[in-house]
Amino acid sequence: MTLSLDIARRVAEAALAKGVELKLKPLAVSVLDERGCLRAFFGQDGISLLRGEVAQGKAYGALALGMGSRAIFKRAQEQAFFIGAVNTLAQGAIVPVPGGVLIRDADGNLLGAVGISGDTSDNDEICAIAGIESVGLRPDAG
Repeated sequence: MTLSLDIARRVAEAALAKGVELKLKPLAVSVLDERGCLRAFFGQDGISLLRGEVAQGKAYGALALGMGSRAIFKRAQEQAFFIGAVNTLAQGAIVPVPGGVLIRDADGNLLGAVGISGDTSDNDEICAIAGIESVGLRPDAG
């Protein structure tokens, strides 16, 4: 199975719907496939200037390190020099805070990642998980 454009779009739309349901601040949602290629991006009216880049950085970091960005955040607290060095290698593209969630199929195979930015990191992650689960796939937040 691959992360089709249709699935990516549905994940993003469901994540945004969860944000509306929870009455969150405007969200940016970035969905990347397993290669790190952008499959879908949505930004709600009123997102601030760099929210799209932050959302993509959360998803990219999850893919780059093979763990949800919650785990990256924890590792950054425990091993700041390591995450700093990895982010230097990634040319600053990794955003090490919750809100980047790996997308897995029922067998655990990696299909891609969702990154969300706009509200608190915890709320961003809740919306990413809801988007992934809405299409019957497994979220891996770390």
